[in-house]
Amino acid sequence: MCGIVGYIGYRKAYPIVINGLQRLEYRGYDSAGIILMNNTKANLYKTKGKVSDLKELVEKSNVEGNLAIGHTRWATHGIPNNENSHPHVSNSGNLVIVHNGIIENYNTIKKELVTRGYTFNSDTDTEVLINLIEEVKIKNNCKLGEAVQLALANVVGAYAIAVFDISKPNEIIVARLGSPIAIGIGDNNEEFFIASDASPFVEYTRDAVYLDDEELAIIKIGKEIRIRKIQDNSFVEPNIQELKLNLEQIEKGGYDHFMLKEIHEQPNAILDTYRGRLLADQGIIKMGSVDNNITKFLNANRIIIVACGTSWHAGLVAEYLFEDLARIPVEVEYASEFRYRNPIINKGDIVIAISQSGETADTLAAVKLAKSKGAFVFGVCNVVGSSIARETDTGAYTHAGPEIGVASTKAFTTQITVLALMALKLGNLKGELSNSQFQAYLQEMSLIPSKVEETLKINAIVEEIASIYKDAPNCLYLGRGYNFPVALEGALKLKEISYIHAEGYPAAEMKHGPIALIDESMPVIVIATKKGHYDKVVSNIQEIKSRKGKIIAVVTKGDTIVKGLADHIIEIPETEEAFTPLLATIPLQLLSYHIAVMRGCNVDQPRNLAKSVTVE
Repeated sequence: MCGIVGYIGYRKAYPIVINGLQRLEYRGYDSAGIILMNNTKANLYKTKGKVSDLKELVEKSNVEGNLAIGHTRWATHGIPNNENSHPHVSNSGNLVIVHNGIIENYNTIKKELVTRGYTFNSDTDTEVLINLIEEVKIKNNCKLGEAVQLALANVVGAYAIAVFDISKPNEIIVARLGSPIAIGIGDNNEEFFIASDASPFVEYTRDAVYLDDEELAIIKIGKEIRIRKIQDNSFVEPNIQELKLNLEQIEKGGYDHFMLKEIHEQPNAILDTYRGRLLADQGIIKMGSVDNNITKFLNANRIIIVACGTSWHAGLVAEYLFEDLARIPVEVEYASEFRYRNPIINKGDIVIAISQSGETADTLAAVKLAKSKGAFVFGVCNVVGSSIARETDTGAYTHAGPEIGVASTKAFTTQITVLALMALKLGNLKGELSNSQFQAYLQEMSLIPSKVEETLKINAIVEEIASIYKDAPNCLYLGRGYNFPVALEGALKLKEISYIHAEGYPAAEMKHGPIALIDESMPVIVIATKKGHYDKVVSNIQEIKSRKGKIIAVVTKGDTIVKGLADHIIEIPETEEAFTPLLATIPLQLLSYHIAVMRGCNVDQPRNLAKSVTVE
């Protein structure tokens, strides 16, 4: 979950790499480091803390040079400190590496290297890897590219790495297994950019190569990239892709935080996600990935959804959608547990993998397991060319645009949008939805972006509520039906960015235990929309009220019954029950955001978290 940036070419490397690290800081911000080559002299800087701390350290010194690699870290092996920060240097001082991932057999390798006289200054698996590469290079008297290839054939785990030799600073070796890495290509191969995603170099080039698993690339100025398979040394033709990302998308655009910007981007993100797919005026849904495999979907015995975190909550909403609208049985699995319990996957099952980044390690492992058992695997992700997009049989992109804030917002609503389109299409084709019902859903879905826009106007009301409950030590979120996953998602957001303990429950489950927590200091957020077990939720609210709990209710505009019971109400527009998660989640995102800001928390970079979980 670390961020890697590198540059080799004719420009000054430092500003490119340091700015790139700042853009990748969502991937980890425990520590940061950079090494700059000025002719034959290497200047290494690294520090515990954020990229801004590194920037302050480096800019007191020499920042010349046309080759550099940098790293922003999310700690796995070794606590966040200067010694464990990347880049790491081999014992000879010649080889340098930055690494995203985990080398699982590092301890065995380390013990062997110690017997050969190697010493270690950090607790990281990465320092072990660079010394293994050095040992292989010396022992086999080979070039750096071959040494990296031979060394990686003997490691177990996941990695994206960039390596170079200080004594021969004319090339960089890049390789990946399980962790993403992109290579930007300048005109006439006169410069190259390396990064965990394309955002650090989008203003310099539109041409990029995304390495696949077990691929190694040798980068030299003035020469075409050479890519080989690590295991058999076979040649791979570089697949150069044109980047669609633009610089404006990854800047804050006048908002105080990326999270707030991304909350407000949701009307356009949802519209972009169904653009060209939802054709309400024609009364159809066009999804090539579904249309081309329609027989598999229509004959599916069940759908298994695998995901983690917020994507898992989107999967729970999808369970309601597919079962309610298309009458297909659904199981929703934590991807992190799926492959460890020997799951039963039968012929006729469809596995849907959901991931914002398309690089989530647990979800990627679940995809590979499902494919090995012969399942048809469908991916839902946001990042074009990501690992899950490549590993799945087919899939659909969400078109949410870059999501930089660690706490997912528009990823959640756009994932639900894609899944709702699929469920509606299948429900209509299976005859579970009449044509008139189907058309009504299409018309309503076409209005969702404008209704999200309307919902965002309650920001000031939510901010006022946040000021009242910002110091609450605990919080409960309750919902029923489609809105139970929204309650889970709301609780997760509050935990992630404000560090307040929060739990989500089905509203009816409250009296099976959690009601013991209710007192006059306990805020309870209840999703009580008009469509969706309204009378039952009202009863649950009365149970809370009788125990003096503080009730914050998300209600349908014009509601009067809950308004008379709740301490605070937040109104959202009326919509079909199946679409209420797309609206009800907005005030919960805003509530967590404002509470976190008021508590002085780092909204975009909450402690201990990283955006893309590329390690298990």
